[in-house]
Amino acid sequence: MKLFANNKTYSEFQFEIEADFEKEIVFNSKLFFGPNSIYIDAKKKIEAKSLGNSIPDGFLFDLSDIENPEFYIVEAELAKHDFYGHIFPQLTKFFGFYKNQKGRTDLVEKIFYHITNESSLKTQFRKYLGEKEIYKFLKDTVENSQKILLIIDGEKKELPEIMETYSDTWGKMVKLIFLKKFSHEEENIYTMHPEFENIEFVDIDNELVSDKESVEYDESYHLGGTSNTVKDIYFDIKKNLLSTCPNIAFNSLKSYISIRATRNVAYFLFSKKKIRLIVMNSEDDTKKAILRHSVKPLSPSVQKFWNGPSCALIIDSEENLDDITAFLKQLISKT
Repeated sequence: MKLFANNKTYSEFQFEIEADFEKEIVFNSKLFFGPNSIYIDAKKKIEAKSLGNSIPDGFLFDLSDIENPEFYIVEAELAKHDFYGHIFPQLTKFFGFYKNQKGRTDLVEKIFYHITNESSLKTQFRKYLGEKEIYKFLKDTVENSQKILLIIDGEKKELPEIMETYSDTWGKMVKLIFLKKFSHEEENIYTMHPEFENIEFVDIDNELVSDKESVEYDESYHLGGTSNTVKDIYFDIKKNLLSTCPNIAFNSLKSYISIRATRNVAYFLFSKKKIRLIVMNSEDDTKKAILRHSVKPLSPSVQKFWNGPSCALIIDSEENLDDITAFLKQLISKT
């Protein structure tokens, strides 16, 4: 494959060893993951025993929404590597690590040690945290956001089936990016799909084409691993809406549960301790109606996944749910 730009031909660069691919990611982390990200080169910082004798390539903190930071264990792989002999067992160990409280605590302590002893890292975190405790931030983030980012330089035919078969691990926790490098003399061009800011919505883009109920991805699938508070919030909203809007449906697909009248008006996205409720309404209008919950903007490229003006409500408490249900009833009445 070649790319053509400015009367130049860029040929696809073939990585011979994984270490070179990893270096590209480290060097270009701000370009690939955005200016509000912090990437830690794990192999230079953490001993292998911290993750069950399987050290990942990096740790990524996405701080684009500082109130809802995201944490990723990053694994860079070459598509030519054997899937079941290399990639599958590597990521499987990370699932086990996330389930181990002691392992998570040890990792937080080691990351904290390197941040406090490396001025450049500490400066990056202080930019976002101010005087807040770095250790508490790390602990809370790792506890609440347990994801794996697999970056690979080409298609791997086994991945779709594996992510479908192991839906509670590969399907929920693994986010996939395809990254390629093209070169012309000393100049490089990179292609990346999906864009990192859209990493949470890549599956949703396909689901929006045909929004039908799925037997496989039911409510228990989405609520598995969430706190009791998250479960109570969801069922409280559902109960109150159905009591006055009995004709609406709660449709469960792989990436979300939607509220549907004659069209979809909102989508539930679940994490361990919070619900992100995407509402099909402009940010400005939503803020006028929702005064006691956080309303977050979505970038234009993210909004295109929802086919119209949209924003996100962050719900982490059972307080003031009446505001949300009243607002959702208004959206339903407009369909």
